[in-house]
Amino acid sequence: MGSVPAPTGDDLLKVLAALGNPHRMRIVAALTEGRNYVSRLARDIGISRPLLHMHLQRLEAAGLVVGSLELSDDGKAMKFFEVAPFAHSLTPEIIAAASATLTDSGAASDPAAERATPGKRQPAPEPTPAQPPNPSP
Repeated sequence: MGSVPAPTGDDLLKVLAALGNPHRMRIVAALTEGRNYVSRLARDIGISRPLLHMHLQRLEAAGLVVGSLELSDDGKAMKFFEVAPFAHSLTPEIIAAASATLTDSGAASDPAAERATPGKRQPAPEPTPAQPPNPSP
């Protein structure tokens, strides 16, 4: 069996960001039991379908889950998701190698990282004009 290629910095950020949310970890855990469609998965996990869709998009972009559209017996389109085969190993050496390949687009995919990028100045909030004191009657 061959060795798994080292992830790029951007790929590693996607995986870590995707798994850095408790809902997304629960989604992956639920899908290890077998593929599931969105409505049932939302009920099983206890979150709304729109919120589940958002989390599934992040997991799919990171390569952790795969979605497929299928027709039910009554002709209704149903989106099924299942866990994609993956294996990640994290060591200081892997982090060092991955960090050497980071691109600006990788940082931009994580809004929190974008706000906290060292050396990047954020615009100061607009000052609010001073209000004159209310005259006493």
